[in-house]
Amino acid sequence: MVSPSRSSPTSTAQWSLVIHRVGAVSAELWVGTLFPTLKMPERARVRLFRDGREVRSALISRSDWRRPFRGMRRRFFRVVRFRRLEAGCEYQVTFERFVEGVGASDRVRGWQELRAGAFRTLPRRLPLKGEGTFTIGLGSCFYNHRDGGRAAAAYRALCEHGAATVRPDITALTGDQVYLDIGFDSVSLIPGEIRERIADDYALHWQALDGILGRGGTWMLPDDHEYWNDYPFVDSPIPALWSLRLPHVRECWEAAARDAVTNVQRSPVVETLAVGQDLTLCFADLRSHRTEEAFLHAAPFGKLLDWARRRTCTGVLVLPQPLLVRQNRVERNLRSYRKQYAALLGALSAVPHDIVVLSGDVHFGRIASVPIGTVGARLFEIISSPLSNLTGLNGVAASTATSRPERFPPAAAARGLGWPTRKVNYYKDRAGRGGYFVPARKGRLLSDYPRKRTREHFMTVSLCRTDAGRIELTAQAWLVRERTGPMGLPAKGFRRSFRAVLR
Repeated sequence: MVSPSRSSPTSTAQWSLVIHRVGAVSAELWVGTLFPTLKMPERARVRLFRDGREVRSALISRSDWRRPFRGMRRRFFRVVRFRRLEAGCEYQVTFERFVEGVGASDRVRGWQELRAGAFRTLPRRLPLKGEGTFTIGLGSCFYNHRDGGRAAAAYRALCEHGAATVRPDITALTGDQVYLDIGFDSVSLIPGEIRERIADDYALHWQALDGILGRGGTWMLPDDHEYWNDYPFVDSPIPALWSLRLPHVRECWEAAARDAVTNVQRSPVVETLAVGQDLTLCFADLRSHRTEEAFLHAAPFGKLLDWARRRTCTGVLVLPQPLLVRQNRVERNLRSYRKQYAALLGALSAVPHDIVVLSGDVHFGRIASVPIGTVGARLFEIISSPLSNLTGLNGVAASTATSRPERFPPAAAARGLGWPTRKVNYYKDRAGRGGYFVPARKGRLLSDYPRKRTREHFMTVSLCRTDAGRIELTAQAWLVRERTGPMGLPAKGFRRSFRAVLR
């Protein structure tokens, strides 16, 4: 095998290996490049290893490559699927190409490793307490400008050197993995330049997120900045987005952004999976298909409601925006869609099993809970945002967690649902502050960070079975810009991990 060196024809830093869906016996991997400068390999391969031994290999010929963006002749990818794997096992994977050419000082011929990653297949059921955990990594809102590789390095360190109970098995990225609408260069009126700008943003962000995307199955949900602020609406007061009011600009921008959500992020509309009969998960894109009246079309919304109502165990619902929110009169959130918002709450509260909502978007990290319905269910909401803060003028969008709303659901929704509003538990400390709010950092007016902001972080949500047949949940926030110990592990954002026994 040819190792990357100065004689290699190109740097491997512009190649990508993204581990997407992972099941108990299957895995889907995205390989290729989002940069326009690399040559399409005549031959490539993806190799799968277990305990250092190759167990599977998939060859890729030139005709197998696909284009992620319509109307662009450069950038290419391939989705590779492996089946008949072993449940609950760790696998290593490499993406390689065959090189035959002349280097700087000698002839180069052979297989060159471009990227490497690792994943664990889903277990047949949740591990018993003391024997392991099933852990979900959670993050959202990544702006590359001042990140400097910190988010990916912190995540990689936890995956490789963290305690076994907090190493993520899968990752949920809940929106704003890119910010396509940042900067005055987004005002171009030329369709080709719009498409190239969007593709370039993805290339740079995917390169920076490599340490996350190549470690464990990764489900990605888009939020508005995968399109533009408050998508699909174009009434934003932000001057850089006024060009979206021109139909040809909006149509081109939306088409390229949707190509990326479909072919690069490979975001589901509504997708469910289960860990045995112990846990059921649902990922729902409540952004891409919004209209004036609904955040999701009728058929997929029906699928989401059916999943919620028919649960026979604890559920984990992954969304791009939180449920525990106040009305936002500037930008739409889920409460803006009163009918579907109330219907979703009704479905979630229809069974006595608890629901855990994992979300992002709001530029703060927080854990809260509240009883819902009349049959004993509770809603636990875990928000993780941001992985990397916005900078400069855009830094005014920074935020910190608050104990709002005080009660849930909103009074109007509660009347329609037929159950009372209840006080939300923010686990307050003696100072009256939420016990599980990610800490903040002060801003400086003329700096890259002009406002007080939540520290950059991601969270881990670990689940296991108890002897009593319940599920124990443990959650911790990890500060990506504060590293500890010889292995450079991210510092903990909570003094004590959050714990709850679910039913």
